[in-house]
Amino acid sequence: MGPRLRTLAVFLRGGPVRILHVNKFLYRRGGAEAYMEDLADLQVAAGHRVAFFGMAHPENTHLEYAAHFPAHIEMEPPPPDLAGRLRGVGRMLYSTSASRGMEAVLADFRPDVVHLHNIYHQLSPSVLRPVARRRLAAVMTLHDYKLACPSYQFLDHGRICEACLGGRFQHAVLRRCKDGSLGASAALAGELFLHTVTRAYDPVRIFVCPSRFLAGKMRQAGVYPARLRHVPHFIDTEGMAVKSTPGGPALVAGRLSPEKGVDVAIRAIAMVPEGLLEVAGTGPEEERLRRLADAVAPGRVRFHGLLGKEDVHRLMLAASVVVLPSRWYENQPMVVLEALARGVPVVGPDLGGLPELVDPGKTGALVPPDAPRALADALRPFLADPGHGWSMRESAIARVRSDFSPERHLERLDELYAQARVSRVRAAA
Repeated sequence: MGPRLRTLAVFLRGGPVRILHVNKFLYRRGGAEAYMEDLADLQVAAGHRVAFFGMAHPENTHLEYAAHFPAHIEMEPPPPDLAGRLRGVGRMLYSTSASRGMEAVLADFRPDVVHLHNIYHQLSPSVLRPVARRRLAAVMTLHDYKLACPSYQFLDHGRICEACLGGRFQHAVLRRCKDGSLGASAALAGELFLHTVTRAYDPVRIFVCPSRFLAGKMRQAGVYPARLRHVPHFIDTEGMAVKSTPGGPALVAGRLSPEKGVDVAIRAIAMVPEGLLEVAGTGPEEERLRRLADAVAPGRVRFHGLLGKEDVHRLMLAASVVVLPSRWYENQPMVVLEALARGVPVVGPDLGGLPELVDPGKTGALVPPDAPRALADALRPFLADPGHGWSMRESAIARVRSDFSPERHLERLDELYAQARVSRVRAAA
């Protein structure tokens, strides 16, 4: 970490802060977990004490309080038997085991701040009951749109949908927006309805929104508008390798699922003569995408499967452009910050939080969503002329270093932790 890292000493007027991170998974499973892990490392490097609470899982890497974790249960895919599905629904609504476990961890660790991440389903807001009883400062980073949309993504069968915005959660059931399943859609809608009407998230004093777009949607939905704060994610660029030679193929890196729109990138590359596309990642769409690539762009799409972080970064450094062809409202995807920090421009849809990261003509390009031809037109200059993307290299690096530094991120959280503590004291008075 950089030498300018300052501690949160102002929060406690000296000395380290004790921070309990709460997330259903305690290993690097996805973007939320990666952010939590990196933030915790940052806070430890700044002199603070951190601990973790989550669900029991064989891949967990934080086991100090494992004896108090609620039992492992998977929701994606849902349990195959009726009893398992009923247990899953019960866990979604209120988990007594998670609440008891949280109580025990709070008693032992005695945190100054409880920082929540993704607690939906496997933990549920039941973990907030003991936080409220102890009058602790609580903040929650919103990694998706769950508090406004039962299915997280504002998607209905692959298309943008805001029918549930403002508490009209019955539309999720009517449209069967969760995998076309009436039961699954009803469970998600019922979960969010119950937690909304009971104000289950009241103990959270501040909701951290990585993008202004997400904050705007939460405000539009009436989700604690006075408690929303915009704090972008961070990326540590110290010692990071940057792109050293111009040119290269296009790169898509991420989960191969319908909302990510990788099929749009494949159809676009088919329209760019001699264009090459590298695909890093795996997911439920992989076989379909392989067949599509063989049909429309034979020999010009290379699938790498699931790669480690270092291998993804090597592909990134060799690429002329990173493509993010998502169909949904991306919040603040780390792959964009990682690409820009390495001097690689990004092309993606003018949708969600992406316009806050990509400055057309300076750090990449924005196109209409779900539009292969428009994406092809945007990619063509990057793939035909190595100097096109290379000319954006310095602007991309400078943008990340100025706006998304670890030091600035800690300063912002410092302020929010202090605000949360003051707000909690006032609420208890």
